[in-house]
Amino acid sequence: MNHEAREIYQKTILTHNKAPKNFRAIKESTHYAEGHNPLCGDSLELYIILDERGIIKDISFLGKACAITTSATSMMTEALKNKSETEARDLIELFQQLITGKITPDEARENLGDLAIFSGIRDYPSRIKCASLSWHTVKAALNKEELATTE
Repeated sequence: MNHEAREIYQKTILTHNKAPKNFRAIKESTHYAEGHNPLCGDSLELYIILDERGIIKDISFLGKACAITTSATSMMTEALKNKSETEARDLIELFQQLITGKITPDEARENLGDLAIFSGIRDYPSRIKCASLSWHTVKAALNKEELATTE
């Protein structure tokens, strides 16, 4: 990751960690899951309202987590709002491919937008689980599973 990309990454992480988007519970959620990363102790609760057409009308989270998990979750919730369940599942797969180095940031940017900044996480294997916890959790919620783990 070049110097400019690293600065953008760090600024984005800090911004979303300090003031995460969609950090709240949704009492009337249609889908819910808890996510845990046993390695570092991160814990999330993820709430989704999926309408009758399969569109994510709202998505939010609560939890205690590191800056990478919190910012990735904040950005993920923004990216998934108003997406269909199918589109959400496609983005889950795409993000996983990005952080594991199977696709480049340029290949991901069109669909993932700013989330492509997480491509550099593949250089820090112990942090991949931090970046992917929320994505595992949203997949579990969509599958009507109540618990997701990075293990």
